[in-house]
Parts: sequence; structure tokens; C-alpha cells
Amino acid sequence: MEVFVKKDKMATLVRSNYQLLPVINRFGIRLGFRDKSVEEICREKDIIPEFFLAIINTFNNKDYFPEANLSSFSPLLIVNYLQKTHQYYIDYFLPKIENLLEKLISSCTDKCPELEMIRSFYKKYKNELMLHINDEDENVFPYVINLVKSHQKSNKDYAIQSFEKDHQNVEVKLNDLKNLVIKYIQPTYNDNDCNEFLITLFRFEQDINDHARIEDNILVPQVKKIEADLG
Repeated sequence: MEVFVKKDKMATLVRSNYQLLPVINRFGIRLGFRDKSVEEICREKDIIPEFFLAIINTFNNKDYFPEANLSSFSPLLIVNYLQKTHQYYIDYFLPKIENLLEKLISSCTDKCPELEMIRSFYKKYKNELMLHINDEDENVFPYVINLVKSHQKSNKDYAIQSFEKDHQNVEVKLNDLKNLVIKYIQPTYNDNDCNEFLITLFRFEQDINDHARIEDNILVPQVKKIEADLG
């Protein structure tokens, strides 16, 4: 799969992979690119082009992960991007999944207990995901921001290792949710509604996986190094 560079037209990114649109939006970039290049639009938006491309290429190609490149950027850039990703999940992705699930349940022509089981499992998954998101937004990210800006620990008893230890990969339960639909749903539903729900779960899983890679492989090592330098 191709790797995008600064001279590429921004429109080319979307034509090559429309699923990059939400990632592009997280940088405050919206449609109406005309023939401007990635570099031109990034400069207009006061975005570091190299950082933008590192994120975009990571999402575009699962085998592409510029750890050394991303590690050269400030943790504040990483945190800002991750915060916007959380907001995207809360404002768009989770409501969409819920609406599609309810639509699927409504299409069922029988009692459909397995769909009720899927609904119950999803609610538990969402609760766990929200706990994870809230912990990052309320504890982890403020800790990182303060560490970078003040060059001292705001909480001497806390270290990013605690986050690393407690950081559960919520994508595991999302995979379980997908398997419930694929393996156990009874054929008393609308095919299109079910397919749309499952495809959305696959898309969300991919986004969650890339999100976790940035946290685990980039942010955590960056912060651990800062902590070690501070002693």
C-alpha cells in the first residue's frame, strides 16, 4: 500500500482511502481541498506536515508504523490527537453503533434472544470503554501535559507505568462482540441492517487498534523517558 508524502494532493488521500476522512477531520481539516497539496493545507492550518503524514500513513497502511518518526514529536501533539479521537468516538462512532444495533433488533421477525444478548454485551463493552476513555482524559493526559510543561511530576506516587499496567486492550472485547454476531445470530433479521452493523464494528475495531498502537508504542515510551530523565 502506498505511503503519502507532502507533495501529494490532499484530495488524492481521500480518493485512495475514504476511511481516512475522519482522521483528516481530527486535524481540523475539512473537505474543499481544491488542488492543494498536503503540505499547503497543513501550513494553512498550522499543522506539522510530518506529524500529519505519520498519523495518516499509520491508519492507511497497517504495516506502516514510523515509531522513530512519531517519537520525535512532542507528547503534547500525540495527546491532542488522542483527545480528539476520543471525542470522535463519543460523538459519532458509539451513537452510530447503537443506532445500527437498534435498527437490527427492530428488523428481527422473531423474539431474537441472541440479539438481546448482543445488546447486553455491547452495553457492558461500552461501559468498559468509557471507563478507559475517562481515565485517560481525566488522569493520564493531564499528567502527561503537566509533565511536559512543568518538567516535574504533579503526583509523585503516579507514573505512566501505572497506566501501562492497567491499560486493557478494549479491542479484545470488541472482537468478541463481532464474533457473537458472526457465529450466533439467527437468520431472522434484515441482511442489509446486519451487514451495516457488522461493517461498522470492523471499522471501529480498526480505529481502536491504531489508537492503541499510538498510545502503547509511542506515548508511553515517550513519557517513561521523561520520567527517567527527571529521576
